Amino acid sequence: MFGRLSGLAAAAAFALLLGTPAFAQPAAQQRVPASQAEVTLTFAPVVAKTAPAVVNVYALKTAQQRVNPIFDDPFFRRFFGMPGPGGPGGPGEGPGLRAPERVQRSLGSGVIVDPSGLVLTNYHVIEGADEIRIALNDRREYEAEVLLRDQRTDLAVLRIKTEAKERFPFLELGDSDSLAVGDLVLAIGDPFGVGQTVTQGIVSALARTQVGVSDYQFFIQTDAAINPGNSGGPLVDMAGRVVGINSAIYSRSGGSHGIGFAIPANMGRVVVEQAKSGSKSVRRPWLGAKLQRVTPDIAESLGLPRPTGVLVQSVTAGSPAAKAGLRTGDLVVSVEGQGIDDPESLNYRLATRPVGGKAALLVNRSGKDQTLVVVLEVAPETVPREELLLRGRSPFAGATIVNLSPAVAEELKVDTNATGVVVYDVQDNSPAAAAGFRPGDVIVEVNNEKVARTGDLNQLAAVPQRGWRVTVLRGGRSITAVLRG
Repeated sequence: MFGRLSGLAAAAAFALLLGTPAFAQPAAQQRVPASQAEVTLTFAPVVAKTAPAVVNVYALKTAQQRVNPIFDDPFFRRFFGMPGPGGPGGPGEGPGLRAPERVQRSLGSGVIVDPSGLVLTNYHVIEGADEIRIALNDRREYEAEVLLRDQRTDLAVLRIKTEAKERFPFLELGDSDSLAVGDLVLAIGDPFGVGQTVTQGIVSALARTQVGVSDYQFFIQTDAAINPGNSGGPLVDMAGRVVGINSAIYSRSGGSHGIGFAIPANMGRVVVEQAKSGSKSVRRPWLGAKLQRVTPDIAESLGLPRPTGVLVQSVTAGSPAAKAGLRTGDLVVSVEGQGIDDPESLNYRLATRPVGGKAALLVNRSGKDQTLVVVLEVAPETVPREELLLRGRSPFAGATIVNLSPAVAEELKVDTNATGVVVYDVQDNSPAAAAGFRPGDVIVEVNNEKVARTGDLNQLAAVPQRGWRVTVLRGGRSITAVLRG
């Protein structure tokens, strides 16, 4: 349902409300408008200020078409003089059998957030692109390079390539925490490739955490029309500041139904600042605690008047949470005075604060409130990743595995206290994909042998077997299955 991208009735109801005796205005205040400005309301000044900084982002990717699926078979590749994949004579090559290349094009939007030509957009707009071009509102076009891409927030920072030190129109990133439901906003972008378009609406809701399009679920919801092509464009307030980056829509048809979602500008600011510092990845604070949403039943058991806050299920030894004194069973009510209602809200509040700083958590413990101060640190990589792509004829072939550490656990959203190795990636159409392995799976045991490091699984997978008994942790559940050899 989530895509990446009547006024007369309201006026009549408002008129009816004004006509009731309880809300009637004194006759002396009713007058004819004295000027054209009092008759005409327009967003034109805001659009004139913001539109020059909104850009089109063209992402181009070269893909080789398959000549025929039959050439996926090694026997037929050899028969037709195509000995193997990955090089001359690989799939799709051979006398008269070269697969034609085609260029895949995707269109999105972006916003210039620095006069040097830094563009903030969505990660999914430029994902997998071989070439990126930026088109300004005045029709100038430039090549762009990726400074930082962050799949977890669905954000990316680009730099416009220019020989001269050109200064570009840009917009300021506003404080998205200052938004209120009902605030007027404008969405600017290039929907369906028709050209730069401005739509107007209000902030329909805040802190939407069940959208499911990025790891950090904390979206601004708006009824300003957002359509395919708007992705990466700005959501601006009436002062012309960027308060969000349009990212997704709820749709059954692919078009706008008045429910759009934008990533808050405060999250965008974190990514932009780290791109400016030269970082190639986003460093985020790590709490080191497993959290649970408070259900009505849990709230009743805790004597709460309503479900609020998040419940601490466990705390990792030596983590910032442990050092701050957080305990299992604590109820975290707010972060730096900002109320939280689910784990996603807490994660967002911490992710928008700088590493090396501190955050005050209001905690309810046994019915009493107390404040705990957490030092914001990145998750440590206590064990080297030892990234390994498994090959051969086992059900694990095509899976990339890494050793489990707090850094890997935080990145892949797995339990830090688990033991085993983690599936980091799975190649399409591989034996591992056919077996059902997914990124984030923790492989604990194979054929009754414990798996502690990537080398352990590599050795086990190298021994031919008729069947493989595998135990995996997925989403907090232990799953045991027997796979064919």
